[in-house]
Amino acid sequence: MNFTAIDFETATGHPESACAVGIVTVQNGIITDEYYTLIQPPQNEYWYRNIMVHGIKPIETWDKPLFDDLFPEIQKRLFGQTIVAHNEAFDRNVLTKTMKYYGLYYDELEIADRWECTCKIYKAKGYKPANLKACSERNNIVLNHHEALSDARACAQLYLLQ
Repeated sequence: MNFTAIDFETATGHPESACAVGIVTVQNGIITDEYYTLIQPPQNEYWYRNIMVHGIKPIETWDKPLFDDLFPEIQKRLFGQTIVAHNEAFDRNVLTKTMKYYGLYYDELEIADRWECTCKIYKAKGYKPANLKACSERNNIVLNHHEALSDARACAQLYLLQ
């Protein structure tokens, strides 16, 4: 089983405000690479409620690279892969809108328009609730919720268990 799990955290309610990304690469059913970075969102703007969710503050990203500077690292991990996210609509929207904001083209990633979604998979299995925290707890997966790499890793592990 080969795929890449991804999770974004955002600084505001705007999807182009990615402030962190975690990417986990799985080859032949084994995690082979993990990537995490903070991202400076546009104007380094944060909303208080977003900070309360993930704990990332403007002081932590004011000197970090912008998304377009980090994109080559992200692109090499996503290019041509099957992409998995726990709430794929959210993470896919963050990626597509952030790419558009920086003048990058989603089509060049050669990935599907819709990704695999572990939330939908586990809902179909009858999980209630089917959020990442509940699914992780039920399957004894260690999770530091809303830390992008931990979320991506848990998503990968859930996808492997399906």
